[in-house]
Amino acid sequence: MGSNKLIGLVLLVVGIGLLYFGYQATQSLSGQVTETLTGRFTDETMWYLIGGAAATAAGAFLIFIKK
Repeated sequence: MGSNKLIGLVLLVVGIGLLYFGYQATQSLSGQVTETLTGRFTDETMWYLIGGAAATAAGAFLIFIKK
């Protein structure tokens, strides 16, 4: 396994973890109340979701790209 594929795998796992924590934050009681009152999620929740999506996409790109 090349170093790019290893880095891609790590990024993929970290990204999925961040997406999981972001999803859990959106489903929490405080997250639901904040969204109801303001119409959006907290900044922390958004960073989890954005970072998770970016890391997952970068990891998948590194894993599936051919050298």
